[in-house]
Amino acid sequence: MGTPMFPNLGQHCSVDDCKQIDFLPFTCDRCKQVFCLEHRSYGKHCCPNADRQDVTVVICPLCAKGVRLVPDEDPNITWESHVNTDCDPSNYERATKKKKCPVPGCREPLTFSNTIRCKDCTIEHCLKHRFGPDHKCPGPKKLDAGFPFMGLLRKSQKEDSRANRSASASSSKWATSFLNAASSVRASAEAGMAKLSIATSQALQMAKDGIGPSSSGSNGQVEECPQCQAKFTSVTALVEHVERVHEKGGNRAGIKKVTIDVCPKCSRGFRDPVSLVEHVERDHGGTSKA
Repeated sequence: MGTPMFPNLGQHCSVDDCKQIDFLPFTCDRCKQVFCLEHRSYGKHCCPNADRQDVTVVICPLCAKGVRLVPDEDPNITWESHVNTDCDPSNYERATKKKKCPVPGCREPLTFSNTIRCKDCTIEHCLKHRFGPDHKCPGPKKLDAGFPFMGLLRKSQKEDSRANRSASASSSKWATSFLNAASSVRASAEAGMAKLSIATSQALQMAKDGIGPSSSGSNGQVEECPQCQAKFTSVTALVEHVERVHEKGGNRAGIKKVTIDVCPKCSRGFRDPVSLVEHVERDHGGTSKA
């Protein structure tokens, strides 16, 4: 057996009537014996273990389900077990009766690949009758007037429209009142700014003219800011307060800034330093010490 180069090459077939030397033998995966090309199948060499991994299925005539026969087990026992556990006779009609196209004269079975559902009448048809004119489609279904929930639907729609109208009316009233309030606030602000401008102009004009102080020590008068009601003992202090707090940048447009010298004794303002010296010498005995 074999060749001079490969002395162990080839084996005899295990079939008693064959015993042929095969240089490329086949080993059975069930009985683990060696066979030639002619006897390599299970049936040719009558393999005793051929049904170990056999997958034989029998269709149940009651429920149309497949029942797998277990190797080394009596088929009658397998059948009794199926009947007592998972046999459902109602499944037979569903499994054997196939759905067909409802178009008159068309008996095409409706399968997964040739079934089209019409979007208007929601009925399944075959590919040949998938269009509306082919299966005489009645069109989209209309809601029945006697539908139990139609009254509730219409009532809810009326309530929604009424709520939308009331919301729009209330929003328009709110917008009108808001505009009126804004207009009144703007008018009052403009009036206040006009009054402040007039008072500031008068105070600056008085300072330019060199009008004396109106302190509480001389005649008991007190100067008051027309905007913030702050009190000052002299016009000069009031002017400085207005320029520093209420005017932009400390200067008023169109008015030239004037330097005012204040008497340290009586707080009287003078535009000319010479006039201040003469005032001190005349009214305070020549001394400027407060």
